[in-house]
Order: sequence, then structure tokens, then C-alpha cells
Amino acid sequence: QVQLAESGGGSVQSGGSLRLSCSAKQSLTRRGCMGWLRQAPGKEREGVATIDRDGTTNYLDSVKGRFTISQDNAKTTLYLQMDNLKPEDTAMYYCAVDRYPCTLVNGLPSLVGTFDYWGQGTQVTVSS
Repeated sequence: QVQLAESGGGSVQSGGSLRLSCSAKQSLTRRGCMGWLRQAPGKEREGVATIDRDGTTNYLDSVKGRFTISQDNAKTTLYLQMDNLKPEDTAMYYCAVDRYPCTLVNGLPSLVGTFDYWGQGTQVTVSS
């Protein structure tokens, strides 16, 4: 069992930055696909960024160049650096970890997949 806890959400103005953290009590070294997903009110959940065991990353088109997914060296924390935030980024953000490597689509970790373990979510609100 992997326990995940997100933090770092909040309210910012358009153009601002936030850094989300997802802490695990256990090392994530042996885990597979990891990712950040979000869900806005009235909308379906969508994958924002994924990182595979080998460090390969993939991003939702609308966040490319603005968001960066990464891990710390100890492999216990997953990050999502979010820059130049826009009102349409407003959502509840979740981190998720799977036991298996990411499914690859055109050589990149898929943004659409199932994950075994989830955090409780952290709210991000961007005002114009």
C-alpha cells in the first residue's frame, strides 16, 4: 500500500506559479507510472503530466511549456511545478502512482490510464 499526500495548492492570480508536492511514506523507486491529474467542477478528470520509471515525461498539450513534473532524489516526493497559470487551470489536482510502468503512446507515457494509488487532492484556483 502506498500512501500519498498532496500539498502546495492555493489561490493565485493569472500568470502566477505554484508548486504541488506529493509525498509518499515509502520510497517510490520501485513504483511504475506516476502522474498528476486534475478535475474541474462539471468536467471529466484529465491527465496533466506523467513520468515513467525511466524518467520519460509527457504533458497535456495545454500545459506544455508551463508545467514540469519531477521527483526528488530520494524518490519519495513527486512534484508539479506550475508556471504562468491560467484561470482554466483551476481544478482539484491529484497525484497518482501505479505499480506498473506507464502505457506508452507514440513512445511517451500515456496521460490516460489507471493508477493503483491516489492522494486526496489539493485545490488550485487561478483568478483572472
